[in-house]
Amino acid sequence: MKEILHKTYKFSNSWTGTIIIVLFVIFFIAQAFKIPSGSMKDSLLVGDHLFAKKFAYGIPMPHIPFLEVSIMPWSDKLRLMDGDKPKRGDIVIFRPPHNTKQHFVKRCVALPGDELFVLHKDLYIHYSEGNEWIEKNFKEYDILPFAGKLWVKNPYMKDHPGIHHDDKIVDNGQSPMPIFNFAPIKVDKDHYFMMGDNRDHSNDSRFWGAVPYENIEGTPWFVYFSIDKNWEIRWDRIGKTPTDLESSVYLDKAIAERVKEDKDDYGIY
Repeated sequence: MKEILHKTYKFSNSWTGTIIIVLFVIFFIAQAFKIPSGSMKDSLLVGDHLFAKKFAYGIPMPHIPFLEVSIMPWSDKLRLMDGDKPKRGDIVIFRPPHNTKQHFVKRCVALPGDELFVLHKDLYIHYSEGNEWIEKNFKEYDILPFAGKLWVKNPYMKDHPGIHHDDKIVDNGQSPMPIFNFAPIKVDKDHYFMMGDNRDHSNDSRFWGAVPYENIEGTPWFVYFSIDKNWEIRWDRIGKTPTDLESSVYLDKAIAERVKEDKDDYGIY
């Protein structure tokens, strides 16, 4: 036994062993990502560096970092093993269906079978569980009856106060229409509808459709480093999970930073 442990220790200290261990961690346990845009403000900020929990929703197909080449290049599969499915309100890291070489991070707002539409920027969802379930579970929310169904208005804003709209973005014919109005759809089987918390500055499922389950990579684990546009380190965010960052003290700071920078936010990202 001691000999086996000694050989294992010796191998792990070799260049080959180190590379194999690092790749194993990246492929199956945790991978580092940087938040490059403000689509998830105020929950996640530009300059947040985080580790993604790769095993949160099964095991995605491992890709070589930076090159984004699958370890099985002969296959176009994006999932190695199925597991748990995203829940409503989860922040999810995934490969968008229109460009599987990229990684996006958004919030899951609708599951397979759910129906939704956007009216004057407000999100309305009819959950697949039906009217009776909606009446029982959303008593404190605004509910709109339409076409024989009950639709919950903005169901995530109370639990996730980082979700917000930009009052400067108005329907003047120049901004993308899906921000303001989006026709009712039903989410397909094994698909998940994703939206950014910075609703008026997010390139998400309103523009390119729901995300297949096989495209889902994981969920943010915790922030290991964070720096703002002035190259000042945000020490108070380091080591925090997304749940921690949605607490009032951290969210208040994020909102203050967003208000300060909002004058620069005119695009969709």
